[in-house]
Amino acid sequence: MTEKKRYGFNMLWMYTAGREPEEPNLKELDFIAGEGFDFIRVPTDYRCWTKDFDYFRADDRVIRYIDRYIAACSERGMHLCLNLHRAPGYCINSPEKEKHNLWRDEEAQRGFVHIWRMFAERYKGVSSKYLSFDLVNEPCPVGETHPCTREDHEKVIRMTAAAIRDVDPTREIVIDGFNGGGSALPELADLGAVHSGRGYEPFHLTHYRASWVRGGADWEKPEYPSDVWNREWLKDYYVPWREVEKSGVRVHIGEFGCYDKVENDTALRWFEDLISVYKEFGWGYSLWNFRGPFGIVEHGRPGAEYEEYKGFNVDRRLLEILKSGMTR
Repeated sequence: MTEKKRYGFNMLWMYTAGREPEEPNLKELDFIAGEGFDFIRVPTDYRCWTKDFDYFRADDRVIRYIDRYIAACSERGMHLCLNLHRAPGYCINSPEKEKHNLWRDEEAQRGFVHIWRMFAERYKGVSSKYLSFDLVNEPCPVGETHPCTREDHEKVIRMTAAAIRDVDPTREIVIDGFNGGGSALPELADLGAVHSGRGYEPFHLTHYRASWVRGGADWEKPEYPSDVWNREWLKDYYVPWREVEKSGVRVHIGEFGCYDKVENDTALRWFEDLISVYKEFGWGYSLWNFRGPFGIVEHGRPGAEYEEYKGFNVDRRLLEILKSGMTR
């Protein structure tokens, strides 16, 4: 990313292995660009282009999908942020599927560095105006199978950034906050990377009854605002990010959103406060996602009203809230 703030969406074109990656959806990209957004984050699964934990042999046919993602976005003046959502030896979702631990095992670390060096070499001619590398999604220790300290994480991130810059010194690098993306990284403030935060707090609101969250089905139905949760509470949550920002770090919110089990009016009140906070702070952001239970198209939250708009059934109230935070 450049100094320009960026606003957009996560697109799940290559989100998980086991199915053919999707081609870039040009109709969706045209809609997004036409509404003034200029940022697309693409979380990927390294297993889409590798087999049997062979981190060093990539299927070029699959990598060419990424070529097309970058081209489709840049042709529309949009920036693409390429992310490893599942990396060799780590994913916040189902890490037990991995053979190694990225944070502790040398083979996984060598594979991780190799993949990012491969992308650095392949896209060296693409300006950072149009492409950044988000190294690994939401790092954190995950139970006994994948322990990780902040020191482990810092070591891996520094060696990987150095390998990328050895190939392409100008490539923009993005690092997600620790503890699942939520904790600021002052220990990496000198890296010259964009720090990517999250907008999923309060978690009991944004992930109410989410099937993948342990105990979520038993939570009380949330309200917003409440005696505890309000705009000032949201501002306080980001104090550590504001502190690290003072050292010259650029902050971007790589993911945020609200699952589809909360009443839409409740969710929209939260979105209004959250986006106004990001606008006050001068931060860009990208919603998870465009179409789906967190998106602006047919998300499914109770009480939502949709409008047929430019070929999509859109929650126009949510769309306008997202646009209200844009500053250039």
